[in-house]
Amino acid sequence: MSHRPFPGRRSVLRGSLATSAALTLPMGLGTAPAFARSGRPQANWGVQAGDVTTGSGLVWVRSDRPARMIVETAATESFRNPRRWHGPLLGAGTDFTGTTRLHGLPAGEQIHYRVLLADPDDPSRTGEPVTGTFRTAPVKRRHGVRFVWSGDLAGQGWGINESIGGYRIFDAMAKVDPDFFLCSGDNIYADGPISATATLPDGSVYRNVTTEEKSHVATTLADYRGNFRYNLLDKALRRFNAQVPNIIQWDDHEVRNNWYPGEVIGTGTPYPAGTKLDDLALRSRQAFSEYFPISTISGRPDGRIYRVVNHGPLLDVFVLDMRTYRNANSPDNQTTDPVGILGREQLEWLKRELAKSRAVWKVIANDMPLGLVVPDPVEGKPNFEAVSQGDPGRPLGRELQIAELLRFIKHRKITGTVWLTADVHHTSAQHYDPSRAAFKDFEPFWEFVSGPLNAGAFPANALDGTFGPDRVFVKAPTTANVSPAQGYQFFGEVDIDGDSGELTVRLREYDGTVLFTQTLQPGRVGQ
Repeated sequence: MSHRPFPGRRSVLRGSLATSAALTLPMGLGTAPAFARSGRPQANWGVQAGDVTTGSGLVWVRSDRPARMIVETAATESFRNPRRWHGPLLGAGTDFTGTTRLHGLPAGEQIHYRVLLADPDDPSRTGEPVTGTFRTAPVKRRHGVRFVWSGDLAGQGWGINESIGGYRIFDAMAKVDPDFFLCSGDNIYADGPISATATLPDGSVYRNVTTEEKSHVATTLADYRGNFRYNLLDKALRRFNAQVPNIIQWDDHEVRNNWYPGEVIGTGTPYPAGTKLDDLALRSRQAFSEYFPISTISGRPDGRIYRVVNHGPLLDVFVLDMRTYRNANSPDNQTTDPVGILGREQLEWLKRELAKSRAVWKVIANDMPLGLVVPDPVEGKPNFEAVSQGDPGRPLGRELQIAELLRFIKHRKITGTVWLTADVHHTSAQHYDPSRAAFKDFEPFWEFVSGPLNAGAFPANALDGTFGPDRVFVKAPTTANVSPAQGYQFFGEVDIDGDSGELTVRLREYDGTVLFTQTLQPGRVGQ
């Protein structure tokens, strides 16, 4: 495969690692320190880049006090003849976070950047620069594309355990040298408090880094901000953010397990009676928009998350939001379902964007799996959380919307669609084929599952036969909520060869060990 080298990574990251090493873990992280006039703004939470295309990208930072964000870019790590970008004023309204859009970048090149935070009253006073790097997408397909994906971070009470290397999976993903990281949701567990210790089945103790905001379920904007900040305490994640740009989507645990619009919960503990999930979702979305560089949100809490990120002639990534526009969880056996799991507007957007895409491969990032049964029982009702409900017959409920989309892909002869997801806390590969299915008006395709990044691992979910899935590979524990110290943490890699156009998926364990490999050929309807 022809793939661009990653020059000088270690020296590129010296500034970032030095800043990361200086980060302490004080209590009360939800508030900024006193603004000493003699001090200089500091960026102790590292940097991130996101939604990188052939000529643009977003850069993120958080300050410890009011500051003006300045970004400098250069072709080399020496920063000779840098280009300067003046970003926003960072203040309490965005929890001292900010994002700067870079445009007019050279395609297919390594971009070195550094973020400076300037005193708003004296621009000549700046803090120590924090550096990062990313590759812009190529305009020529011969360069190839490589990325990694996974999801589910700090779930089920399993947080940053420094005795096992913290979020060690991020170091393994960095070694793959990806062009970007696709996070498939559950970036935080706002509904999952983290205690200082937890006893494992063998009697050993799992020890968590803790903060005040992670000691209870999130209900306020400050709580949600603290949940996103918690992950940035991890050194491996900060190292990764400084060298690999991301494409971020969300799912349920950014708000609460299995939530849907219009849901009202609470009996007093842990949520107040009558808690409206729409209110919690609005607070979470604001914090989400503050802590990730995402092109469609633009710093607005009401901005949409679904989008397509163009990554050159080989790849378009269609990032779905299967949470915000869905109908209520139910037995999901209705014979008509105009809302479904995507909502009508998002479904029509996806069909339009798929039809006009000229990329060789069209990765559909679905934050929930298609053919895996994910129950959501409530007061004895057999409700379901994802697309399928376990009935192997004709499409019902949310399956109707997916059937409509699969039919559209077939009849519009859309080639190279591949589905990537996380959510279920194990790794697997499913091949869907109409010859095995109750619904037959579609072309065969693959769906690959990975995760968790650092959360409890769970047994494999049952399959629903409506779209004819065959589970070709699976690795999952036999017991529920296996800790990260016991393994079963996963990520996936996608490698698109620039010469042949072949797409190879590798399912990997937390240490990078390859568990399963599947190579797909370009130019086929469906896949």
